Amino acid sequence: MTSKTPDSKKLVINTSPMIALVASGNQLDILQRLYTEVIVPNEVAQEMRQAGEKGLAVTEFISASWLNCLPHPVKTSLYLQNSLDPGEAAVIQTALDRGIETVCIDEAAGRRVARLHGLKITGSIGVLIRAKQKGMNISITESIHNMRTNGIWISDHLAGMAIKLSGE
Repeated sequence: MTSKTPDSKKLVINTSPMIALVASGNQLDILQRLYTEVIVPNEVAQEMRQAGEKGLAVTEFISASWLNCLPHPVKTSLYLQNSLDPGEAAVIQTALDRGIETVCIDEAAGRRVARLHGLKITGSIGVLIRAKQKGMNISITESIHNMRTNGIWISDHLAGMAIKLSGE
């Protein structure tokens, strides 16, 4: 592992947030407007493609040529291998190896482990709120409704906080 100065303009993303952003109203491209580079570890890219063309967000993922999909699996620490699924472990390890300070993970366990490693965390809702704060035409209420309609679980507490933070 190499230590690099953290880069806040780059993001390493996991599978669930990409699916949730598509479910929210096909808003995956928001990432391209918020970050200079969005890195998808090989393990995450494989998870996305496993659903086939009929899986939610697969077509959008494949057509998003601006995503930096890494060609090879990352060698994760034993701690990460034993604590998380391969995608989340790869997201955290990639961020650490490349000196990227922010990861996009929706699952609680992955977020907890990322914090333990000193990383900043955002998730699908955080990306949408940031986009709205940057002036993009996004309805957080509508996005959450669309996510839920497409089977993405969002607690009432999180939904309420997100709507309040966004000023809706």
